[in-house]
Amino acid sequence: MLLARFLPSSLKNRSEESLQIFKRFDASKRFYSSSSRSTRSNTPSLRLPGQSVSPSPWRSFIIPGSVIAGIGGLVFFIHYNDEKRAIPKGQGVKFERSAIQGPIIGGPFSLINTEGQLVTEHNLLGNWVLIYFGYTSSPDVGPAEVQKMAKSVEILESKQNLKILPIFVTIDPQRDTPAQLLAYLREFDSRIVGLTGSVTAVRQMAQEYRVFFKKVDEEGDDYLVDSSHNMYLINPNMEVVRCFGVEYSAEELTEAILKEMKKTET
Repeated sequence: MLLARFLPSSLKNRSEESLQIFKRFDASKRFYSSSSRSTRSNTPSLRLPGQSVSPSPWRSFIIPGSVIAGIGGLVFFIHYNDEKRAIPKGQGVKFERSAIQGPIIGGPFSLINTEGQLVTEHNLLGNWVLIYFGYTSSPDVGPAEVQKMAKSVEILESKQNLKILPIFVTIDPQRDTPAQLLAYLREFDSRIVGLTGSVTAVRQMAQEYRVFFKKVDEEGDDYLVDSSHNMYLINPNMEVVRCFGVEYSAEELTEAILKEMKKTET
């Protein structure tokens, strides 16, 4: 009988205690929700007295069947539409070559030749042109490139009977006057046309042709000019068709130019 009396009282006390704990737990939940801006380290731990830390019951992660069905339908819809939009290999839109070419190289310029005459891009129309950007004070690479240009022009004219106009554009207009250019180019080939001009005009043409140059090792009026040493082949429509670096030999340069020139004949 004592045990029977004790059990209802005990159960009642336990029920009241559980109710108080539940209220505190519910209050803590509200506090947690209203404090969403606080950092994780300051968030109160929601743990019942005497309860050890354990994973949440599996039922907390059960997703209703209607939600699963909705997600499945959405995935099927996206996949279906992706299949409709898919293009079989080899059946895509074909782009013309001109639509995927890189940035245009070349443009208008206004310089003067060794005779002091104005020369613009319009004066070169109708000619195959080979342009090199250099300077007369270059100690090594510059002379080698001009020599390569002269040899290539000679081979094309004497062996292939093809005319090409070689042009040397200075990137050092402060020192390369028309007279200086004339004396320098005569040492290589009299057919090479020298162009110079104001610093602004030369810089503008260099930008049009994507040519880099910069003064280095300056000691007063003495300096070197670091540059990209590019050589450009231009067709009679004043369009750049090839760009050559220092790695080309005179024979390789000649062969590449000949190949481009023969393309226009077919």
